[in-house]
Amino acid sequence: MDLVRRTDELVGLLGSWTSGSGALYRRLSEALKDLVEQGSLAPGERLPSERALATALRVSRTTVVAAYDHLREEGTLESRQGSGTRINSALPRVLSDGWNAGGNGNPVYGTLLRTDDSLISASCLRTPALDGVERAVREVVAQDLPSLMAESTYHPRGLPALREAICRYYERQGLPTHPDQIVVTTGAHQAVSLVAQLYLRRGTKVVAEDPSFAGCLDLMRDREAEIIPVPLDDQGIDPNGVRRAIAEHHPHLMYLMPSYHNPTGVMMSAARRRELGELSARSGVPVLEDSAYTGIRAEDEPPPLAAFAPRGAEVITVDSLSKVAWAGLRVGWLRAPAEMALRLSRRKVLADLAGPLLDQAVGVRLMDDYEALAHDRSETLREAMAHMEEMLRRDLPGWEWRAPDGGAALWVRLPGVAARTFTQVALSHEVALVPGPVMSASGGECHEEYFRLPVSFDHATREEMVWRLARAWRELDRHGPMVGHPDTLVV
Repeated sequence: MDLVRRTDELVGLLGSWTSGSGALYRRLSEALKDLVEQGSLAPGERLPSERALATALRVSRTTVVAAYDHLREEGTLESRQGSGTRINSALPRVLSDGWNAGGNGNPVYGTLLRTDDSLISASCLRTPALDGVERAVREVVAQDLPSLMAESTYHPRGLPALREAICRYYERQGLPTHPDQIVVTTGAHQAVSLVAQLYLRRGTKVVAEDPSFAGCLDLMRDREAEIIPVPLDDQGIDPNGVRRAIAEHHPHLMYLMPSYHNPTGVMMSAARRRELGELSARSGVPVLEDSAYTGIRAEDEPPPLAAFAPRGAEVITVDSLSKVAWAGLRVGWLRAPAEMALRLSRRKVLADLAGPLLDQAVGVRLMDDYEALAHDRSETLREAMAHMEEMLRRDLPGWEWRAPDGGAALWVRLPGVAARTFTQVALSHEVALVPGPVMSASGGECHEEYFRLPVSFDHATREEMVWRLARAWRELDRHGPMVGHPDTLVV
């Protein structure tokens, strides 16, 4: 089979390749070689032409020519008459680990694996620790350590005291919960992963909001599931679109973010939650309710969707302390019908046996103060949001966005410019962004004029980031956007 790597796929795989030092062509050649060595590019695979790649990366053709020439000289690439430039077919095939499967180029996780002090990464949300976290850690050491050290089991479903504290948290929201319904996980990400493992396999269908969170979509695509996209309005996912998707595709799961949708910040109304809960009960399609994305919170936030679901609806609610208390506290959980919680806990045992008890003990201390922590985080981010919007209106007045109901980011629309194009220019100014198509549940070029802009930086970093973005925007304005898709360019 003649493998041909699309230009936009390759650009996504390259990520923040411009970071570092040395000549630009050497940085590009090193990034391409890394992709070969990690199995993301296979021997014999044809690469884009120099002109197409240069256009997509917004660098000179000379840079790409020099990078390709360097890789040919060292044997990584080969050229065939009439068939372009390819990965050397004589190289040993490296078994791919599935990273960036499908070529979507999700930069969210790539950024986590790189350290570059010069780059401002807006790929991931930042959650520095609140004061209450340190206090809880000190209390655990001073008061709880002897009993914890006496524990002789893993507690694969979670520390009993933490599961009880999570139940109290849900009861305060009007959602009665029994500890048998709770499974403690290593962050919300693992909870979503466990649900995907249990419900999804090759060819199964998942209804999801469009756009949606790229990281969780990747977990589902890794199970070879097909995502059925449904658009949102200002109250959440379109219920008529959900009905059509259920009737036409018979999905195995609905993946929804009712409280502060990521990336748009929309909060699903109580009426919409009830409607979807009833729809789940009638159709028998389970709902995965992801409540982990938080930050700025509305005063009248409705209870979880599970609180509106009638008897018989299968709703798995996922949440976490990481986005409220501290990103370094990897304590999440899922709430599900008791039978499903048991089955999911078996998946948890297969994954890692159990989570660390010390972390969970800190979680116990924090859960009863959850509302106060959430208020503190919300107020901090409210100030950050106001500052970010003020700077954007001042320095980038042509950009558009809807003030989010909550969360920690803006969903920004670039007038007349594809976000993939702008993200490459921004990268050359040392800002890493997530373009809208990466967040698309359809996997295509939907939301191509949008990108997600987190606000959870310190004051000085926000100022510097907007200054760099404004400089990148002026550069793009001078030279104009790329015309046409790079793969349509004549070599």
